[in-house]
Amino acid sequence: MAETYRTDMLIVGAGPAGYTAAIYAARAGMQPVLVTGMQPGGQLTITDEIENFPGFASPVQGPWLMEQMREQAEHVGTKLVYDLITEAHLKQGPDAEGYFHLTGDSGDSFQARTVVIATGAQARWLGLDSEKRYQGAGVSACATCDGFFYRGKEVAVIGGGNTAVEEALYLTHHATTVHLIHRRDSLKAERILQKRLHNNPRIRIHWNRAVREIIGEGSPAVVTALELTDTQDPTKTERLAVDGVFVAIGHSPSTGPFRDQVECDAEGYIMTRPGTATTSIPGIFAAGDIQDKVYRQAVTAAGTGCMAALEAEHYLTEAGHIS
Repeated sequence: MAETYRTDMLIVGAGPAGYTAAIYAARAGMQPVLVTGMQPGGQLTITDEIENFPGFASPVQGPWLMEQMREQAEHVGTKLVYDLITEAHLKQGPDAEGYFHLTGDSGDSFQARTVVIATGAQARWLGLDSEKRYQGAGVSACATCDGFFYRGKEVAVIGGGNTAVEEALYLTHHATTVHLIHRRDSLKAERILQKRLHNNPRIRIHWNRAVREIIGEGSPAVVTALELTDTQDPTKTERLAVDGVFVAIGHSPSTGPFRDQVECDAEGYIMTRPGTATTSIPGIFAAGDIQDKVYRQAVTAAGTGCMAALEAEHYLTEAGHIS
């Protein structure tokens, strides 16, 4: 039988942004309800080691960090619901009692005076079985997260847009050689980035090449090479020895049922007022990678989750729902 949840704050998404918003909201007495979505913990659940999250002298496991955030959110009073929001009726504003209405995949109804959308974004992958096999063992989609582990080694970056070029340039601070693999004979990146790329002696560009397979060895197995194919002559293949592979072909925001409810940019990221977590609809806030396509870090996501909770508390106070 379907349930109805009524709360001052509904948080959609269980990553660093969602859990942080929940912690702040619960401590403010808003009795938040957090709907976890399909992947509780977000992208950090597939991140092997995290070295750049403040407060830990040694690397920590991504799943462990998210488990700690979950336990903290529940400890201070957050209600977790393992469901997926499939319908959101936000555009028309709150009802006469001040509640927005949403529906879960389970059929449960969620009524909330404020909503924090923290559904994140997913990296686009190549779609290879070997890519999945070596995630966390040499395959990554975040150079700033994992680049440090490849100090003094050779790595490859897959892609030809701004993200790929920026990742390649960043990795030159760690790796001895960065191989940029691009399936065409020209880049889509901005000219200023291309100039920096071509002027960097540590970067080698492989034109008209696509990744056919990611190869690994050892126990446990880690990435050791790429098998590349010539996009102009698929009969030609070559093996490139590398220690790590960074897939940089973009991200897709997990906007889902919110895309036609709040203002989004052309790529589907939710737009917030500069310096805030406020969306185009009063009472609706966005935090984390769903509205941040620049930094995409766990610590910045947590920061915007804090902002969303504080702004929601201010909204509820101004509306007279809490004192």
